[in-house]
Amino acid sequence: MKINDTHQLLAYADDVNILGGSVDTVKKNAEAATMEIGLEVNVHKTMYMIVSRDQNAGRNHIIKTDNSSIERVGDFKYLGTKLTNLNFIQEEIKSRLNLGNACYYSVQNLLSSRLLSKNLNIKIYIEL
Repeated sequence: MKINDTHQLLAYADDVNILGGSVDTVKKNAEAATMEIGLEVNVHKTMYMIVSRDQNAGRNHIIKTDNSSIERVGDFKYLGTKLTNLNFIQEEIKSRLNLGNACYYSVQNLLSSRLLSKNLNIKIYIEL
C-alpha cells in the first residue's frame, strides 16, 4: 500500500506495520494512514520497535497519540517470525528449533509404538 507516494505500510489481515526511517516519519505515515484509509489505532494493542545496530538508538523517543503513549518493545512476533530490535536471526532459529523439537517429542510415543507398521512410522517421520 502506498502512503505519500512510497510503500510505507504493510498489512496482513488485522496486522499492520507502519515503516519509516525515523520516528518522525513513522508518525507522519501513521497520520497519513488514518486520513487516507481510515486506520484506527488501538493504543492498548499497539507497540513500536526501533531496529538499529546501535543499542542506544531512539532511547529518548516517545510516540504519543491522544495523551496516551505507545509501548516500545525490544522484540515481538509478527506472522510467526520473531523480530528483534538488533535484527538478530539467532532468536528466530532457536525458536524454530524449539517448535520442531516440541512437535517431534509430541509424537515420539507414536513413532516408538509397535502397533504401527515400520512403513507407516517412516512416512510419519518423513512428514514431520
